[in-house]
Amino acid sequence: MILAIDIGNIRTTVALFRENGTKFFRSEMGTDSKLTADQYAISLLDLFRLHSANMDEVSGAIISSVVPSMTGVCSKAVTYLTEKAPFIVGPGIKTGLNIRADVHNQLGSDIVASAVAACTDHPSPVIVINSHTAVSFSYISGNTFEGCAIMPGASIALEALSSNGAQLPHIAMDGVASPLGRNTVDSMRAGIIYGYAGAFDRLIEEMERAAGAPAASIVVTGENSPELFRQCRHKLVYDHDLLVNGLLYLYRKATGKTKK
Repeated sequence: MILAIDIGNIRTTVALFRENGTKFFRSEMGTDSKLTADQYAISLLDLFRLHSANMDEVSGAIISSVVPSMTGVCSKAVTYLTEKAPFIVGPGIKTGLNIRADVHNQLGSDIVASAVAACTDHPSPVIVINSHTAVSFSYISGNTFEGCAIMPGASIALEALSSNGAQLPHIAMDGVASPLGRNTVDSMRAGIIYGYAGAFDRLIEEMERAAGAPAASIVVTGENSPELFRQCRHKLVYDHDLLVNGLLYLYRKATGKTKK
């Protein structure tokens, strides 16, 4: 089995794949920069027990991380548990992408993994929207990563609104039936959801214009995505496992096993 781990700023996603590419389990835990390698190993073992999985069956692992302080901790924990050093998504790993970037190692590993999955599983040109702490928009044509745009995530915007508005409550992201909010909570949610949906539409159009070709597919993944993309005027496809699937594909490229 192949273990894939994506370390985000708030959440860490752990997925286990069978050798044929089917998913055994996918789970999430909070990203905690205070954990030691031993504590991280215990957390991973707990997830495996929760899903009745056997760590001894792991034949290889791959890690993507946007939290540098946690990359080594996670790698050490995985190496201890599996007796195999995991691949780390970063400079030197085979992606199959022609990345048009001024500095390649500045491109987030989560963006790279999602781009690999998108151009493998969806028609090209493809725009990939990763909605996490930040929202990234990437345009990929064939195997060429043309570029990306990054904006604050919806949850950050909502928290900033609550923290800086003396009379505004702290609320969770949720759907809303209309942009005409008739109470404070619905008005805040309406502003975020419809406002971000409008920003999504505009960025999609500007990317297509800059690239000189409309996208054949627009794929969205990550937190709050379903609530946001339902209000977009473009047709968006939600792919919950896009990032972890990309990690599986990257692992296969790194080991020479390119079968999907």
